Amino acid sequence: MQQEILRYTAFAAEPGGGNPAGLVLDAAGLSDDQMLAVARQVGYPETAFVVGATATGPRVRYFSPSAEVPFCGHATVALAEREGPGRRVFTTLAGEVTLDATVGADGSVLVAMTSVEPATRDIDPVLLVRLFDLLGLSAADIAPGFPVLESFAGNWHPVLVLHDYELFHQFRFAPGPLAELKREAGWAGTVTVLHRTGDREYEARNLFPAGRITEDPATGSAAASTGAYLRQIGAAHPGDRVTIRQGRHVGRPSLLLVDVPEAGGITVTGSATPIS
Repeated sequence: MQQEILRYTAFAAEPGGGNPAGLVLDAAGLSDDQMLAVARQVGYPETAFVVGATATGPRVRYFSPSAEVPFCGHATVALAEREGPGRRVFTTLAGEVTLDATVGADGSVLVAMTSVEPATRDIDPVLLVRLFDLLGLSAADIAPGFPVLESFAGNWHPVLVLHDYELFHQFRFAPGPLAELKREAGWAGTVTVLHRTGDREYEARNLFPAGRITEDPATGSAAASTGAYLRQIGAAHPGDRVTIRQGRHVGRPSLLLVDVPEAGGITVTGSATPIS
């Protein structure tokens, strides 16, 4: 049976920006292999598949062109925009994610996505050395006061904050070896690399080698994980809103707004629009 594939972009900071996502609204009859084949056909960082429903909202699975991903923020925001205003709870492999969609003065739908319960943990020193080697970095490149940790808000992401902006802008990596390290380490999400650009403002590069993709233009799960990381190390406090700009390195400027509560899930806000 031929499935209709919708295409959206989420978290765009300007026309042509944001992260594209595929949506399949009736995927209950698809096997894992079929969903992976669709995701490869679409070629976006992730495609979301609605495989059922609960009393509070859809049951969703996510596939990149390479594998299933427990959670994908930008595709979730796109699906919430598609469903229209209101509060819904999406059931994902990572847990329940709350979406509040409202209509702005200009008629656009704005979506606030609250993550599952986040967590942070120390990174294995051996994995960190390998990661540094693959990115051409060293411990001296990490900004003071920003320890390298793994952070979770649906997917596990290693989080690195670089103090030198030129290095942040220019570092390169080989996609294949990094993809292999991610598989070994269990990092289903991106490798999140940040540079602090102001008070509660960061630029992000999210490394995600999958198929022809190397960097993710906008990553809701990584933004939520960044909020959890910043809260854990004391760089963000309850009530803070953190601005994350991403995607410039791949020509798709994006904006993610991260609200940090005292405890519990991190809220990431943005919008989504259909791709013609």
